[in-house]
Amino acid sequence: MTLLLAHISDLHLDGTERSVERATRVMDHLRSLPRQVDAVLVTGDIADHGAESEYEEAARILTAPFPVLTCPGNHDERAAYRKALLGETPEDGPVNRVHHVAGSAILMCDASVPGRDDGRLDAATLKWIDGTLAALPGDTPAFIAFHQPPVEVHHPLPDNAMLQEPEELAALIAAHPQVVAVLTGHAHTAVATTFADRPLLVGPGVTWTLRLPWEGDDPADRGQPPGLAFHILGDDRRLTTHYRVVV
Repeated sequence: MTLLLAHISDLHLDGTERSVERATRVMDHLRSLPRQVDAVLVTGDIADHGAESEYEEAARILTAPFPVLTCPGNHDERAAYRKALLGETPEDGPVNRVHHVAGSAILMCDASVPGRDDGRLDAATLKWIDGTLAALPGDTPAFIAFHQPPVEVHHPLPDNAMLQEPEELAALIAAHPQVVAVLTGHAHTAVATTFADRPLLVGPGVTWTLRLPWEGDDPADRGQPPGLAFHILGDDRRLTTHYRVVV
């Protein structure tokens, strides 16, 4: 295998013992694996209230001997995220970063809209994605990661707060065949589907698991263990995903 990514999402760190224990359990598991992952992707809602103290806790928990790549979600607050998690000057613009890992490019994109639960990749972010992909060597596999899924996952809770105007991203992906997959969070459930003729893989929630409509009325199943995904990109450019829980 040429690339091994771990994918977690929705830590919702809020200062409680429960949130800290669950996020720590997942990271301890990843740090203890016999083979080190090439990177961990955290697709948003790292903090629950967007407080600096929550990002300071996240910085401690997410420290690892491998790269940990993050993007904001609807619960995150950009200025505090930048200051306490990234160690940057706090500002309110979108947080977009490209990372080069094991011969692949991973675009961690900011689809958050301050004050809203749904998401949108604004014009500046779409232009950044397009320009970043265009600048890559033609044979470089690329992943696009952000928080809100761009398609329905068939539950009213996440489906009422999807990525808005996804057709703009779909058109951009169609112009860049090196995009291997789209990776998101937000839904608190492991999902495998497609978007723009590419795999769309949703990382399960660390804080709680979404109970589907046919499984019960309460959407938040807090009894399930935290989940994660492993994405493997092989030499043949075929992407394989395994979902796991951490007990």
